[in-house]
Amino acid sequence: MNAGLALLNRLVKAKDDAGDAYGYPHVELFFWKPEGSRLNFGDHLARVIVTKLLADRGHLLEEETARPRRLFAIGSVLHFAADGDVVWGSGVNGKVDPQLHRFRALDVRAVRGPLTRDFLAARGIAAPPVYGDPALLLPALFPGRFARDAQRPYAVVPNLHDLELAQRAGMRHLVSPTWSWNRCVAEILKAELVVSSSLHGIIIAEAYGIPARYLRLSDTEHLFKYNDYMLGTGRKEIEPAGSVEEALEMGGMPPPVFDADALLAAFPLDLWSRPD
Repeated sequence: MNAGLALLNRLVKAKDDAGDAYGYPHVELFFWKPEGSRLNFGDHLARVIVTKLLADRGHLLEEETARPRRLFAIGSVLHFAADGDVVWGSGVNGKVDPQLHRFRALDVRAVRGPLTRDFLAARGIAAPPVYGDPALLLPALFPGRFARDAQRPYAVVPNLHDLELAQRAGMRHLVSPTWSWNRCVAEILKAELVVSSSLHGIIIAEAYGIPARYLRLSDTEHLFKYNDYMLGTGRKEIEPAGSVEEALEMGGMPPPVFDADALLAAFPLDLWSRPD
């Protein structure tokens, strides 16, 4: 059994062992968590954003609903999905074997980009052409909470799998993806340019109008998710920098073209319909 399949089986078993945590039908929000006690801020934004959207509309994530559902919002996590799950803004992970995507029917409201939409279409699953990572909605969801405050020429935001490499290299102005989501956002907004191998480092910067450049520190992450995001925000495939120095020379990528209203309208609030 390969490592990817073994991980998937462990997660399915953990879900089965947990059973119905509340004892009543509810919406389970899925987001990826690394092993151990740490959170990865980009993935954790799924809970932050869904919780805030629900609160603004008079709902809670933990309330009883008409029937149990599972929601995927943010992250390259569709290989964890099963038949009947709901997708709002998530995407495919290019480094996962396509055979590990075991679903045959999904309720898709929005996806990260057209590459994910094409992947689903090839499996007979319809997805509307509503694109964008929900983290782009942070300025709209938290008006006045965060603001640009340029205090340094750049910030480096490594992907979680690149963090140790970046620390060993002694990179300056480092923003760790293991920090709290609000600290990561605040630190990113202190930079004039964001240099990032973390996709959500790029997304947060661009959401607040800060130029960003993808830094390819290693081959750990597949380019699929970066290109999916870029194409879903009206641009060409991503052009990486090979070092911080090259990133500073290249400068930021073209700004995203993004329809926040369409993504907000696609949010599956209907999942929280009241039980009979």
